[in-house]
Amino acid sequence: MISSRFACLAAGFLSVTALSGAASAQSAGSCDLRPVMMEEFNEDTAPNRRIESISAFRIGPARWIAHTPWSGDFGDAAFLDPQPERPFKIKDGILSITAAKDQNGKWTSGLLAAADATGAGTGTRYGYFEARMKMPPGPGTWPAFWLAALTPVSSTEPKVEVDVLEYYGHITNAYAANLHIWHNGKQTLGVGTKIDVPNGSLVADFHTYGVDVSPQAIVFFHDGKKVWSQPTPPELTGPLYPLVNLALGSGWPIDQTPNPSTLLVDYVHVYGRDAGPPEGCPPGPPAAH
Repeated sequence: MISSRFACLAAGFLSVTALSGAASAQSAGSCDLRPVMMEEFNEDTAPNRRIESISAFRIGPARWIAHTPWSGDFGDAAFLDPQPERPFKIKDGILSITAAKDQNGKWTSGLLAAADATGAGTGTRYGYFEARMKMPPGPGTWPAFWLAALTPVSSTEPKVEVDVLEYYGHITNAYAANLHIWHNGKQTLGVGTKIDVPNGSLVADFHTYGVDVSPQAIVFFHDGKKVWSQPTPPELTGPLYPLVNLALGSGWPIDQTPNPSTLLVDYVHVYGRDAGPPEGCPPGPPAAH
């Protein structure tokens, strides 16, 4: 399960347009969504920035790092530092994250996080997060698009995790969405649901996976349609930042996982918003407003 990421807490060619740092609600006000990060993975917008756009562990000038800020790899494939040919590539505005066996037969893969251990990064407290992705086929794959608290790793405050999408490759007609609260490395809240989809549809084409975060509710979307909602926990006191990864396993066998397996990502968008009026703002992507 996704909680294995935080068990560790207890113990190239990317192009990013980051329009602000951590955008958080200042006061009750407008319901307008404003761009915070518009990651299009378009190599034409930033030539020769292969090294600068992704770092192993530190934000600035890189906009992404290749590990969780708390240095906790999870799953059955080691997340690699960025290398010239793997695990990240961009072609025609599409990011590929590839899981493959190395020369020693060990699985490797990739993760992107828009924050580092110091708390530097890009995110928002309230707003809308969305990724457009195509899942890899085959059992044992475990891709995810998720959000974590944009705070220094040293912070002892409770931390919110929002799993917008977890896909298990052997389940071809559904994916999971989850909400977790972590405090001192222990889970104090864990709720989730299964989102049913047409069989095989997530590996056949690109789809959007989004979540709207407001003072009232955390609302999940698939292809622009609401699929689940939970009350916003009081522990959400600061911004969240996005992560995208292709892990393997999660307790499921990987002996029949295709080698290589590739997750395709068209974009990652983050929009910020004020807390809004007492009655709340209409949730959903910008086009829905």
